[in-house]
Parts: sequence; C-alpha cells; structure tokens
Amino acid sequence: MELALSDREVLDKIYGGWLGRCAGCLLGKPVEGLNHEQIEVWLRTADAYPLDDYFPPIYDMPSDAPRWLKDRLSHIDATFKKTDIGVLRGQISRMARDDDIDYTILNLHVSENYGLEFTTMNVGEAWLTLLPYWQVYTAERAAYRNLVNGLTPPETATYMNPYREWIGAQIRADMWGYIAPGNPGLAAELAYRDARLSHVKNGIYGEMFVSAMVSAAFTTDDVRDIVYTGLSVIPRRSRLAEAVMDVLKWTAEFGDWRDTLNRIYGKYGHYHPVHTINNAAIVVMALLYGGGDYGKSITLSVMCGLDTDCNGATVGSILGVILGAKALPEKWIKPLNDTVESYVIGYNNSRISRLAERTFKIAGKTVKI
Repeated sequence: MELALSDREVLDKIYGGWLGRCAGCLLGKPVEGLNHEQIEVWLRTADAYPLDDYFPPIYDMPSDAPRWLKDRLSHIDATFKKTDIGVLRGQISRMARDDDIDYTILNLHVSENYGLEFTTMNVGEAWLTLLPYWQVYTAERAAYRNLVNGLTPPETATYMNPYREWIGAQIRADMWGYIAPGNPGLAAELAYRDARLSHVKNGIYGEMFVSAMVSAAFTTDDVRDIVYTGLSVIPRRSRLAEAVMDVLKWTAEFGDWRDTLNRIYGKYGHYHPVHTINNAAIVVMALLYGGGDYGKSITLSVMCGLDTDCNGATVGSILGVILGAKALPEKWIKPLNDTVESYVIGYNNSRISRLAERTFKIAGKTVKI
C-alpha cells in the first residue's frame, strides 16, 4: 500500500500519536473511576471548570469538601510524594507509569521481535516475559493467570474471566494503527490477534474499532469519517456498533455535549465503569464535539468520567496522529519532557521520541511511503 505522505510527515504523525496518547492519559489519570459529576465538583472547588489544562491540586481544601475528594487527593499525594513524578498541574516531570502506555510499549516490542505475522500466543509470551503480574488488571490478569496455568487462546480469554468485554483490549489498540498507517483493515487484523488473548465479542471489537480509527487518522482530519472507518471493521449488529451509531446520531441532534453525555449515561450507564461500550461511546462523543482541537477533545473525554485515563489516551492518540507532533499545544506536551515511565521490563524512562522512531521503522514494512 502507498501512503501519500513523506517519511518526515509519517514520523511526525507517529510521534504525535505517542505524545498525544501520553498527555491524554496523564490528564485523565488523577480522576480515573470518578463520574462526570464528581469531576465537576473537583474542578469547581479548584475554580478550574471547564477543564483546560492538567488537573489542578487543591492546596486550601474547603472544610465542607466531600470526603471522596479529600481522599483522592490524599491518595495522589501519598503515591507520588516520594518521587519526582507528579500527575497534577505544576507537578509533572514526565509521563507517569500507566498500564495504558505499558501496553503500547509492549506491542511495539511484539512487533519488533515477532514481526507482523505475530500470533496471539506470541503476545502472551511477551506478557509473561515483560509484564509484572500485579501490574496487569481485570481481563489481562485473568488471561495472564490462565497462561501460567497452561491454557492457550482462546481459552485464556474465557476461563474464569468475567472481564472479557471490558476495556482492557481497547487500550492496547494504538500500536496497530501506528504501524499500519492508512490501512485500517490491517490495523484491525493485528488488533484482533492481540485482543483474543484476553477478550471476546465487544471486548475484541473495541480494540479493532480504535486501531482502525488511529490508522485512518493518518489520511484524514475529518473525525466523523474516522469514526465511520472504525465502524467499518466491526460487526454492524454488535452492541458496540449500536452505541457508536447512537452517539453519531445524538451529536448531530444536540449542540451541547452534556446532552449527549446524559443520553450515554442513560442508555449505557448500566455497564461497569471500565466496560468497553460505555467508554467507547465517550471517546466518540469527545472526538465529534472536539472538532479536531486537541485540548478540547481530550478535556471533553476526561470530564465525562468513567475510565478517564483510557479515554483521554485514546482521544489524544487519534488527535495526535491527525495533527502531528509539531502541531500539538506546548502546554500539554512540554511537561512530559519526552520521557515515559514504564513497568515493561527494559523500558522504564524511555524517550518517547525514540519509541516513535522505532514505531516508524515497523510502519515502513506495511506501507510504501
């Protein structure tokens, strides 16, 4: 396949995807698991609503502030006070470790070491070799345990795994889009091979959907077209496709993103906060209302609540590819200092630019640039 972009442009977009993903993930990290109402309380308490920068610390906590807010900020302080790695505005020195970024790094390793013909079991081998068990969660932890106990795919995804349609596969999608620029079908195929290790049905479709959107972002800046490209690689009658179509309809109907968010919570609020479907709906909503603006898109995705680090990362990745690294706003990117902390063995404190260069080399095997 031939891509109508220069080497320099492709590398800039890949680097933009990496940077955009890291910044979006970091934005959502302090409020992971909170709902949109709680996030609004935090921001209004800090006189920072609507969100337009990294989450602010609250140094003078009001006496009547809710207990959960005090507990959350105390937890953040206790987690990071012994390091120079912060997650709040004015305290950030690099991309703090997050499993969302760990999987992007791990899938780069898979691509380099097994090639584009990697198998699902190759992914499992990489997990067992490079990922600490206690730093994987939900469906991934169940699949990891199943691998250790001798199961092979697809049984690794189904045996004693009640999380098999949660968001864990969707957050592993981006690398497949980066290395298949402008080729969403290939990106979705690679995503399928990865996802089936730990997920089924809509859990798999979420990773395919996002990988195709990331791939499409290399060739168009029309976010609605990008969403439709994602839809084209998943079953039309799946629950995920239904949710995406709902959001496409609601965003066309309502001018205020809050109205669409209320519809998402109303129809899909029965899902667990880290399920694929409700979070994918938020990703689509943020892309459409964000209108191609990086900051607006990632802040919308995070203000909606639920799995905020995942959604900020996905939206940031897609916008980062659309815009390229050079066009990303400095206030989001400069605090990262081109450095990412990771629990993937051998990759801690990696240079993000170096990861992008390595990704670009793999992409050169899938397209003619």
